[in-house]
Amino acid sequence: MQVILIQDVNNLGGVNELITVKNGYGRNFLIPSKLAIEASPGNLRQREEKVKQQAKKEAKLLAELNIVIATLTSAPLKIGAKTGTTGKIFGSVTSVQIARAIKEQKGYEIDRRRITILDDVKELGTFKAKIDFGNGNDCEVEFEVIAE
Repeated sequence: MQVILIQDVNNLGGVNELITVKNGYGRNFLIPSKLAIEASPGNLRQREEKVKQQAKKEAKLLAELNIVIATLTSAPLKIGAKTGTTGKIFGSVTSVQIARAIKEQKGYEIDRRRITILDDVKELGTFKAKIDFGNGNDCEVEFEVIAE
């Protein structure tokens, strides 16, 4: 029996996926539990339309994401830090400070949990951080630590 999944089901597949299952499993569990619908010709057409709309939406989001990545990588961020006489900073630069600098200097609000600092930032200089946007999309952003 072929069914179209309405929700993600562990060990079976994701939303709008067409799968083949045994008749009893489909009729007695998946369909009554509202996890799947039967793969009739009308439901297959609706599935195709949903897949097309999802592809358009993903393409639009990817185009917007590429603009954001181009803006973030165009110039390094400037992050101020208090320093001692030797050039070492008090504490270290955190992802919260990088997220704040991105918001102030580039105009994009990025969650601090998506930012990973690649090196220990304990002194003045130029460093890199990685921003993960999900779905395999990420970029490296340069930031410069300057004395306040």
